[in-house]
Amino acid sequence: MESVQIGIIGGSGLYDMAEVTDRSEVTLQTPFGEPSGPYVLGTLRGKRVAFLARHGAGHRFSPSELNFRANIFGMKMLGVEYILSASAVGSLKEEYAPLHIVIPDQFIDRTKGRISTFFGRGLVAHVGFAHPFCKVLSGIAFDSGTRAKATIHKGGTYVCMEGPQFSTLAESRLYRSWGADIIGMTNLQEAKLAREAEICYSTIALVTDYDCWHPDHDSVTVDMIIANLMQNAKTAQQIIAGAVDALPYERSCECASALKYALITRPDAVPAQTRQDLAPLVGKYLQTT
Repeated sequence: MESVQIGIIGGSGLYDMAEVTDRSEVTLQTPFGEPSGPYVLGTLRGKRVAFLARHGAGHRFSPSELNFRANIFGMKMLGVEYILSASAVGSLKEEYAPLHIVIPDQFIDRTKGRISTFFGRGLVAHVGFAHPFCKVLSGIAFDSGTRAKATIHKGGTYVCMEGPQFSTLAESRLYRSWGADIIGMTNLQEAKLAREAEICYSTIALVTDYDCWHPDHDSVTVDMIIANLMQNAKTAQQIIAGAVDALPYERSCECASALKYALITRPDAVPAQTRQDLAPLVGKYLQTT
């Protein structure tokens, strides 16, 4: 199977990357089930990439239904070392207006019952997650957005809520009181799993509207949100293409060795099936003499 270094996950509105050429599709089976759909392999700015539509063809999967483990494990199986994720978000601050872009650097977890780890079943690991996004990759994405003349903000806290319903007014006000900046439903699990898979991960957060705290929120229509999604998708494609162009082949960040000191279980105590299933992640660390 072809090895691809760069993965792209498209969210609401970004179901394809028009600039990708030499396309083929690969369907993967992972130890965690099926990903959201086939990975589209192709060439973008002279580099091989793998594109995955997070919500499936036709936007069939809600955030709570996504098989995050399969999606990220599939990227690992392809050899991916960088994931650029695009996501629609609501704004919790006046200064982050619709059509703005945010490159967040922190998370608050408000999800319920989602599986956010590859580990368990006889193998325990605790990765560091104080800084949940790759600083290097996020910096490259921000620089690309600046070059694309997007209104882009560097840093910010992304509240990841369960959904699929949007926030209550009380919740929206609470998140603002915490100093949070944007709110979405998908990226936290991707970031946690990418860290466990030693994949650099960054989010390009595309503001579609203000969350319900804003006095103008009630005048927002579905048509307005869809129009913003489509406009954001064009901007996101420019930012992603520019970031892909600038990505270094060799990684110098800590993401590449996130598991080095994270595995707690004694290697000879790891069950054979778990060892086999997680070989793409932990094989190099579970060498027994």
